[in-house]
Amino acid sequence: MQIGIDARELCGRPTGVGRYLAHLLTSWDSVPEASAHRLVLFVPAGEPGNSLPARLNASALTVETRSIPGGSGTWWEQVHLAAALRSSPPDVLFAPAYTAPLAVRVPTVLTIHDLSFLAHPEWFPLRMRVRQRLVTTAAARRARCVLTDSDFSRDEIVRRLGIAGARVRVVPLGLTRPAGDRLPSPDRVRQPLVLFVGSIFNRRHLPEMIRAVADVATRHPDIRLEVVGDNRTYPHQDLREVAQSAGIAERTSVRSYVTDDVLAGLYARAGVFVFLSDYEGFGLTPLEALSYGVPILVGDTPVAREVYGDAARYVATTDVPGAAEAIETLLFDAEARAGVIARAPGTLARYSWDRAGRQTLSALLDAARHD
Repeated sequence: MQIGIDARELCGRPTGVGRYLAHLLTSWDSVPEASAHRLVLFVPAGEPGNSLPARLNASALTVETRSIPGGSGTWWEQVHLAAALRSSPPDVLFAPAYTAPLAVRVPTVLTIHDLSFLAHPEWFPLRMRVRQRLVTTAAARRARCVLTDSDFSRDEIVRRLGIAGARVRVVPLGLTRPAGDRLPSPDRVRQPLVLFVGSIFNRRHLPEMIRAVADVATRHPDIRLEVVGDNRTYPHQDLREVAQSAGIAERTSVRSYVTDDVLAGLYARAGVFVFLSDYEGFGLTPLEALSYGVPILVGDTPVAREVYGDAARYVATTDVPGAAEAIETLLFDAEARAGVIARAPGTLARYSWDRAGRQTLSALLDAARHD
């Protein structure tokens, strides 16, 4: 069987969906039934080199990369990728990033990670939210199967897009474990480093986090803040300016991207991870931090409670004094920090890329065989 994959998110410097797809591809290398199928990765011609996981180059999987001309984005997807699929159709298409070609007859499995553009359209420019709403809705309604990351997102997809619940499968994301796959000891010496990793959206309340860190800094002058993520705020937020206004510019680092090795080093050194998000489909980076033994402070929302359970400290997303108190406690109160980490194994055990890979492959094969 030939499995086509829209792999454009692997091009350049993958984040978010690109990392999701890379982990699934790598996980299939350990799934015996995957080796019976041919994977065809469709990428835009002329884009920066794709980031196909190096392990796949020496794996038992049969992998082919096809460069499709025509630029990138929605036009590439709906015109040029669609033409390639009509010319040489795979048995099934995996579209891992919300949208898929509409004018094709290839059975499709579509992943929708969240419906933020419908739940909160004010967070997006008009053109983006209109395009996303129209294409995602149409793609979801014609897909053989829709995958999503949480029960919260499944309920939103059923309710907001009118998709039958039987066609929506929840496949929780997995984790990339630290070397040795063992949770670090809660007694490990940590730096007074506050860490945020993820794309920067207004809903994640980075200015509030910065002000909370500034509050703690008045009592602990050695505290530092590291922010890693592409700034996609709308309206735009200048985080360096916020840090300057809060008086902690010299303690704050804001980077749009770091390598996996640098990121692992940040997780290994951080004393607390902060993620004050109003809305997520899942929220992976707090789990990654938790797997490195970093206590996490997250916004108190239904999906956060679903994903992190009792292995987190919760606070209202705009409560700056509450966030400051929680940050200070998790950084400097060893007993409180150990209490969060002690509950981590039960939460982390629910998330596995091997399991996610098997469930995703099963959905693809079922879609291809469906009459």
